[in-house]
Amino acid sequence: MTTTSPTISELIAQERRLTLPHFSYDDAFALGSLLVKLARERHAPVAIDIRRGAQQLFHAALPGSSADNDAWIDRKRKVVERYGESSYLVGTRFRAKGTTFEESSRLDPDTYAAHGGSFPIAVEGAGVIGTVTVSGLPQAEDHAMVVEALEQFAATPGA
Repeated sequence: MTTTSPTISELIAQERRLTLPHFSYDDAFALGSLLVKLARERHAPVAIDIRRGAQQLFHAALPGSSADNDAWIDRKRKVVERYGESSYLVGTRFRAKGTTFEESSRLDPDTYAAHGGSFPIAVEGAGVIGTVTVSGLPQAEDHAMVVEALEQFAATPGA
């Protein structure tokens, strides 16, 4: 799966389009299961994490993933929690200014990673309430997998 880098405006549009009407424990399981299905179909060696606030609602590690992927998940998720935007959008904004997140954010790169793969779970009227994160592929592909799953999930009746 080759993915081109989306523009800042495309990334912002994704986040606006993928605001959900609600997000429950059952929704977390359904979204996580959909991500596992997509990853298995592609033999993608990823780890998947879904959180609502500080609570982990879903986690899966597929063959080929490792504990390093869990560390990347934590670092990417913390960027979303801090900025309220996808980790890919945050990193892309820094690159558009001719710098990098690591050089210019003044945040510890051992704690924060503005690499694609973590996406805010936003609920209408509530704002960002959680995160969905994939780690194990190149950052554009991690991001694209999350967006694809959210698009399918949002299009499901009752979602």
